[in-house]
Amino acid sequence: MTPEELHQRRDKERAKRSTEEDHLLCCTAAGCLSCGSEDVLHSLRDAVKTTEANVRVSGTGCLGLCSKGPLVKRESDGAFFGGLSPESAAALVPGRADLVDRQTLAEHRIEPTTPFFALQQRIVLENAGRTDPERIEDYILADGYEALSKAVTEMTPEEVLSEVKKSGLRGRGGAGYPTALKWELVAKQAATTKYIVCNADEGDPGAFMDRSVLEGDPHRVLEGMALAGYAAGASQGYIYVRGEYALAVQRLEKAIRQAERERILGNRVLDSAFAFQVDIRVGAGAFVCGEETALLASIEGRRGEPRTRPPYPPERGLFGKPTLINNVETFANIPPIIRKGGDWFSSIGTERSKGTKVFAVAGKIVHTGLVEVPMGTSLRTIVQDICGGVPGGGKLKAVLTGGPSGGAIPESLLDLPVDYESLSKAGSMMGSGGLIVMDDETSMVDVARYFMEFCMDESCGKCIPCRAGTVQMHDILARISRREAEPSDLEMLAKLATLLKETSLCGLGQTAPNPVVSALRYFREEFDEKLVKHPLAENTSRTASERRE
Repeated sequence: MTPEELHQRRDKERAKRSTEEDHLLCCTAAGCLSCGSEDVLHSLRDAVKTTEANVRVSGTGCLGLCSKGPLVKRESDGAFFGGLSPESAAALVPGRADLVDRQTLAEHRIEPTTPFFALQQRIVLENAGRTDPERIEDYILADGYEALSKAVTEMTPEEVLSEVKKSGLRGRGGAGYPTALKWELVAKQAATTKYIVCNADEGDPGAFMDRSVLEGDPHRVLEGMALAGYAAGASQGYIYVRGEYALAVQRLEKAIRQAERERILGNRVLDSAFAFQVDIRVGAGAFVCGEETALLASIEGRRGEPRTRPPYPPERGLFGKPTLINNVETFANIPPIIRKGGDWFSSIGTERSKGTKVFAVAGKIVHTGLVEVPMGTSLRTIVQDICGGVPGGGKLKAVLTGGPSGGAIPESLLDLPVDYESLSKAGSMMGSGGLIVMDDETSMVDVARYFMEFCMDESCGKCIPCRAGTVQMHDILARISRREAEPSDLEMLAKLATLLKETSLCGLGQTAPNPVVSALRYFREEFDEKLVKHPLAENTSRTASERRE
């Protein structure tokens, strides 16, 4: 496919869609599929067959409001319908309103002006509710592969790098490392063989941002990887996906086949001299393989364990060659940056944290699901305004960001802006985007113990501080939970936290104490309340002989 043919395909698809009466899009991400969206989709298609309505019905990516699934979006007015049964969903098809009464359908209707949708700004998730993830034609219709076409025909690799640098994009995998700087390090390497790796080993409990992007917009990630390959001088890419993400793997495989069939990926990308191939590697679900050197070891067929650095992957990575590693959300930001320009992206967010961030909101919250907001948005806006706060008007105690590597932020700091620096100062971190809400019935001791147990189980065991330190910290937390610990145990807990942070080999051990440290910082009274209380002697004037007796 040439760039001209790509544009013709897009225009042809637009002309075809302009004749349609409406478009009904049913969420087919894993969350909605688990509550029956496949039956809803079949019901919509069957209903269309019984009428003369010229209505398109298709699946789409995660619409975000997971607590109301299965969800359907009606394109003509932008309305959403949640909690639909197959019978009530069929009534959305013109000519089949007789299937249910108007009141029933109105009860399922969710206006696009509701805070959950209106207060978001979608860049990474912009195609959810617009495209079918299993049709490359839908992605092309939404300006898909336009950025890649622009890059290989109008831009040099240096110009692509320049736009990424101007955007101010930072890696969305957790640490927030400047994306362009990492790309430049790989581009400067003299090696003829280089690799692009997409880290899709999303392992934080409660996090499902990357999974949803892969399930709902796989071509976008492929395009982002190809653009990185063009900028860095790499011709081979790998997507490392955890084995639990079966639907994501299935749709990625289909997207790769479609892109290769259309010659958008392969030996001559869009009829240019640039070649780029993408393969999938499925991991076994080890949390430590989210660490880049452990991930590379796993791709190479070795045990997923981190190694000491330097050398860093941009110098010597996969198979000993220069390797660029970014996560799913980072790559998903690249196509719109190249299409619209780095200045456009840098106008969103804060001075040092540009663009938007996707969060998976879970826990004691009215609306669970995916939320994408500009960097700098306050936690209060996300938790209270967008997601509705604690159910039943309960009192919010804390919000944990960053998963097992993050920290608990108390309600008193809820006006904190969401950016890398602010979260770090508060004792937490951005992480990949998991956000867990806790109410006043939640025990922070139990929260700290749970995440330490997770890190203890997921430790690869290569370095002693992590292998032994997480066990010791968990044992102390377990004793505190059972009310068997003493004040000296809290002192030891703090010392162990410092030890792990300063001496562990990789990020898993270095950040494992974060939930514990933040819980002690803001909720120390909950720990003190569970310590063993030693009563004072009844009579301090008793003689030594009396005490011996």
